[in-house]
Amino acid sequence: MDGMAASARQAVGLVLDTDGALWPIVALSLQVSGLATLIAAAVALPLAAWLALTPFPGRGAVVAVLNALMGLPAVVVGLIVYLLLSRAGPLGPLGLLFTPAAMVVAQSILVLPLIAALARQTLEDTLAECGPYLRSLGASRLQTIATLLWEGRFSLFTAVLAGFGRAAAEVGAVMMVGGNIDGVTRVMTTAIALETSKGDLPLALGLGLVLLAVVVMVNACAFGVRQYAIRRFG
Repeated sequence: MDGMAASARQAVGLVLDTDGALWPIVALSLQVSGLATLIAAAVALPLAAWLALTPFPGRGAVVAVLNALMGLPAVVVGLIVYLLLSRAGPLGPLGLLFTPAAMVVAQSILVLPLIAALARQTLEDTLAECGPYLRSLGASRLQTIATLLWEGRFSLFTAVLAGFGRAAAEVGAVMMVGGNIDGVTRVMTTAIALETSKGDLPLALGLGLVLLAVVVMVNACAFGVRQYAIRRFG
């Protein structure tokens, strides 16, 4: 019990030490997850708008597959990206394996279906409310998409935050394609796994505290955005 208390005190000390080894790991984690989320959102939001507005044969199956991919296993994504970026893979000459760029690719693929599925549902619900009015005004397809994105902006932002939360907490894929290299590709989740296996509990606990704080802040932000939208627009 005393050992755990001592580890906890050291963990707090590491968190408070802004010049220590903990914060570069945190910074890389936020950079990788943030960039991956932005890339995924740039693809997912137009895809969601197209699915919400475009009827076509087999659309129900496409939506079902997209919803199923929300639970896409991280290790499967890691394996696919590893095979693509490995020396024998089609993208091997780029030399991206075991770099932060490879981690960004893996996380982007992982969170893209989540953002797209949530955004599609949001845009379909918004279309059900605003569609008749927009049709009565003779709105073009582009005007309709712009209106839906604007009207659903708070819920869409929440979907993007959900994607960031999953990316920040992911460990399997980034470890497979990043290699968990100290000072190069070591992020919070992979460092926690490594330091725990080594018995370095203070650093693992410190990183765990920061990761927990990030996840809580992301969820609090999503909740706050949703409450603001409800209060302002009903």
